[in-house]
Amino acid sequence: MAELLEYKCPCCGGKIEFDSTAQKMKCPYCDTEFDVETLRGYDDILKEQKPDDLSAASDPENEWRDGEADGLKIYSCKSCGGEIVADETTAATHCPYCGNPVVMTGQLSGELRPDLVIPFKLDKKAAKAAFSQHLTGKRLLPKVFRDQNHIDEIKGIYVPFWLYDATADADIQYRGTRMRTWSDRDFIYTETSHYSITRGGSLAFRSVPADGSSKMPDELMESLEPFNLSEAVDFQTAYLSGYFADRYDVDSEQQRSRAKARMKASTENAFRSTVNGYSTTTVESSSVRLNSGKAKYALFPVWILNTNWNGKKFIFAMNGQTGKFVGDLPLDKNAYAAWFAGLTAAVGAAAYLLMWLILSL
Repeated sequence: MAELLEYKCPCCGGKIEFDSTAQKMKCPYCDTEFDVETLRGYDDILKEQKPDDLSAASDPENEWRDGEADGLKIYSCKSCGGEIVADETTAATHCPYCGNPVVMTGQLSGELRPDLVIPFKLDKKAAKAAFSQHLTGKRLLPKVFRDQNHIDEIKGIYVPFWLYDATADADIQYRGTRMRTWSDRDFIYTETSHYSITRGGSLAFRSVPADGSSKMPDELMESLEPFNLSEAVDFQTAYLSGYFADRYDVDSEQQRSRAKARMKASTENAFRSTVNGYSTTTVESSSVRLNSGKAKYALFPVWILNTNWNGKKFIFAMNGQTGKFVGDLPLDKNAYAAWFAGLTAAVGAAAYLLMWLILSL
């Protein structure tokens, strides 16, 4: 079996987990609290350890058939002896038999060991409250969804992210116009002046994130930003206890192009914001050159909420550090049709009134 790491309370032997409110490890049985730093010794074994190899159960009756274990890893819970089957990217989970939190050490060792982690600051109760708030005031949300919806699953997950540093050197050429209008008794005059505008310079980017998990939609993870990197700490496995965690399965080079595209767009927007005082502005040419270095590997806290309604799966997410909540909601088509009809009628009435006033002059 592959190796697991379980945190036990030295006072009562119970499981201990990271408490996001106290920002400490806490035993739910005797309420003893421990600073995460005091458990750093648990982490030392990871520095020299190699990633896990897949091994099947030794009991012939429980052996996997050919192909059944592809993409899976099998672990044995140290508390109850139960078999834990996880996919090849799972780095922390719970035993399905005794519920104990476990960390897959081989998924976090060697080159797979993260550089940084942002610990959870908000708990499951906060995620539920944020979901309820997300539904509030949505007039086009189906009433049945609001009244009868029950979240099927809530998970606190440490999602793998790559953090990129880069310097952008840019030269951008704009075409701008300024228009002046005046009139006399006979004519209205418009004068248009044309300008060539040049901007050049450099911008430095630090820790631009891109998620390293193929399970997580990139757009969903980006919508949870920003994460406060000033609260990131050196990685320790203790922060993972009690939560789920995945290691990356999309490497830094695969996501580098996405990060570069974001930096390029940010550079162009920053330079565009300096071009003011013109009636119109268009980009004639843009050259943005990015010089990037090695990416850092980090784990960010995310609450994932899943629910099914009318045969469709809805995924919501909350930033486990800041509380920012995102997720698409279903649309009540009848309510939308009534709202649109009312809007159209209001616009029509306003147009009719305006026309009547003009004709009355």
